[in-house]
Amino acid sequence: MSPAGETGTSSTPPRANAPAHGTSKIESTPNSRGAAVVSENIGLVGVRVKEVCPWIQRDIVQAKQCKADAMLQALLQRASCSPETEQPELLQKCLKGVLPVCNGQASAGGICSSGIETALKKYVRPGVENNFYGTFIEATNIALACLQEIKVDGMHAPLPAVDIICQQNDMPMYQHHQSVKSTRKPDVVILPLNSAYAPFEDEKDYEKDDMKHDTKRKAHMVKNAMAKPPAPLPWEDVLACIEFKRKPPGKKRGIKPPLPSSYDVKDYVPTKPEYLPVNHLKAEDPAPGPSQTPATQPASDTALISSRLTAAQPSQGRSSSKHKAADTLQSAAKKKSKIDPDEPDVTVQTGLYAAEMFAANLAVNYLINLIVTDDVMWIWYYDRQGTIQSSGINFIQDLPRFMVLLYALQRFRLEDWGRNKDFLPIQVEGKQCHEFKIKDEKLGEVDLLLHTSHAERVTHYGLQGRATNVVPVTSEALAKKYGNFQDGMVAKIFWGEVNRTSEPEILKRVEEIAEAHDTVKDHIPELLWHHTFTNPTSAVREALGVPEPTTGSRVLYILVFRKLHPITTLHGKDLFDVWYQCILCHLSLWKEGVYHRDVSAGNLMWYWKDGKRMGVLNDYDLSSLADVQGPRGHERTGTVPFMALELLSAKAQRGEVKHLYRHDLESFMWVFIWLSLHYREGVLLPAELRPLDEWARLDAVTCGEKKYFFLGHMLDHPAHIEPRAWRFLVQCVYILKKDTDRRRDFCLEKIFMPGAAEQSNDAELEDIDGFLRMFTNTKSWVDLSELSNPSQ
Repeated sequence: MSPAGETGTSSTPPRANAPAHGTSKIESTPNSRGAAVVSENIGLVGVRVKEVCPWIQRDIVQAKQCKADAMLQALLQRASCSPETEQPELLQKCLKGVLPVCNGQASAGGICSSGIETALKKYVRPGVENNFYGTFIEATNIALACLQEIKVDGMHAPLPAVDIICQQNDMPMYQHHQSVKSTRKPDVVILPLNSAYAPFEDEKDYEKDDMKHDTKRKAHMVKNAMAKPPAPLPWEDVLACIEFKRKPPGKKRGIKPPLPSSYDVKDYVPTKPEYLPVNHLKAEDPAPGPSQTPATQPASDTALISSRLTAAQPSQGRSSSKHKAADTLQSAAKKKSKIDPDEPDVTVQTGLYAAEMFAANLAVNYLINLIVTDDVMWIWYYDRQGTIQSSGINFIQDLPRFMVLLYALQRFRLEDWGRNKDFLPIQVEGKQCHEFKIKDEKLGEVDLLLHTSHAERVTHYGLQGRATNVVPVTSEALAKKYGNFQDGMVAKIFWGEVNRTSEPEILKRVEEIAEAHDTVKDHIPELLWHHTFTNPTSAVREALGVPEPTTGSRVLYILVFRKLHPITTLHGKDLFDVWYQCILCHLSLWKEGVYHRDVSAGNLMWYWKDGKRMGVLNDYDLSSLADVQGPRGHERTGTVPFMALELLSAKAQRGEVKHLYRHDLESFMWVFIWLSLHYREGVLLPAELRPLDEWARLDAVTCGEKKYFFLGHMLDHPAHIEPRAWRFLVQCVYILKKDTDRRRDFCLEKIFMPGAAEQSNDAELEDIDGFLRMFTNTKSWVDLSELSNPSQ
């Protein structure tokens, strides 16, 4: 298919949770407001982990809700002997089964469940938050010990291989994400008992000791489970985080009413509030200035309002006043707010912990965390489709439901906790790797050894979205078929949308186009092998009764490619040549009906062929095909710092602007500007010499403001940029500024000259090559084409 004019992607229906703005026509997918929008930003230069906090907050705002009983039923189902068989009676059977534990009538290994009541009586007394970790942990661990002996028909026995325990943390935990390190401080964690032993000197030999399991468990419960670990716990061992808060901080009165004298099976009683409020997170700065739109009004395109979120507004969902970690949300309202601006909302804070847990292990399917406010607990479920919170459980008045939750979690296998059983952790020459083997119709068994400790591994930080990881990989089966590549192979692991045309399908079409176009041949990634997993994220939403469960549903993909080099390693004429090769490849694909729609510095690559650098337009997981009708997916495409200005408006973020060829070409120009100002001869400049880092940390609309300001306030010539390259860069900026102003003038003309403006617009759409010629016809383009690389 070869569209003759400037063709945009066809309209996509809005997401279910996309805000309505009048009767505006939806021209493309509305923006996924959360971390999915900036999933690459951890990898972008100069981006610190803490800057992702506002994007995590936006994912939390979109959280769905389900009833507590539905969540408990789903968790019990996973822990049952027949997880694929619907068992609607399971919850009631388990509620009845745990009553002896609730009423102090059960014991195991010398531990009596009457201790739960004793611990909870201490928990409900007045006091500040962190004084209550120990009593909650004590009650939970006594319950776990006694629940081991409870047998319910159809449920698994507890699994010794996991053997969970509740452990106080309240200490910094660290993790590296590419070149940056995060610091988090969860209050309490659930992890395997052996992992809980590890930091304590007096328990290091417990795993090898012949001491009976019950004796070792009891010893840890009594002494160290309620103590802060002397060394940081590793994120890869954490199965769940529990975050506490008392409301208001330092409250003097205790929790009322007191504990019941006994417990029985009762219907669920809604808590107040039934769900942890997250709507307050949608508010913008609490005191909008004259140039700002109040949070209750939709932002206008003309004002280009910032939708950056702050932590300054008071809310019911705040966590305690203690300082959790330096790596948290920064606020523009520090000077006026009495609330610590470095302290994110408890729902966001717990989301940050989930992001760490996702990053710590490969291809995690889902996670569970708990938030405890006084006597109410909420279960939070995270996967790459989004976040779900259950209604609250009052674990003092409704202790049986809390016991059922522990009963289910105690019987979870690692895969029930969301760990991916298909990727087996192994040690190879002292390095952590993951092994993946699967039967293949054409190749027999395919073996992949994923080098997950390799310095070149690219990880993802966030909650929902594609969550792309790129890992160096070796494979005997693929080496046998293709031979050994000089630069090796990489595996791309990501969660693709079910309703979007898959990357392997798009690459198949791209390869067909390459046969007829030299500008595409040798300029596309070489897909060696791929596999699609069959566990959609929508399944749990159907079980929980979440509305529109299939909207944005995702499945896991693994694709193996020949390894390529990033364009960031090039400079001078080599950079220009590879960049221009990618532009020509993109143009040919667009004319043939393949719309890339995510041009960024990370998606332009190169490799050697016959002594020449070959530019490669990479990553087609957000691309679309012109001849595929219907929804194009739930996720708005584009990497914010490189997106066209027209797509960085509030109107475009709502999906009301069609994605056109010129938008992608403009992205190429922003890539060249970014690379020129951030690198010297292929080496990243120090942070203080990188003027555009901020763009990667901003939301789309605010980034658009910054980029438009940049066009009108050009920087002085940096000494590291060759004069001809600088003239070309300046001319690119001039053309972008002139074109942007022309389009804004055109919008004004539509108001007072609608007929003439409509005719002008029709003429503009006839030639998709015209925008490129605006650049290629300049003298600076010709001059740069003739530039010799200074290193040669």
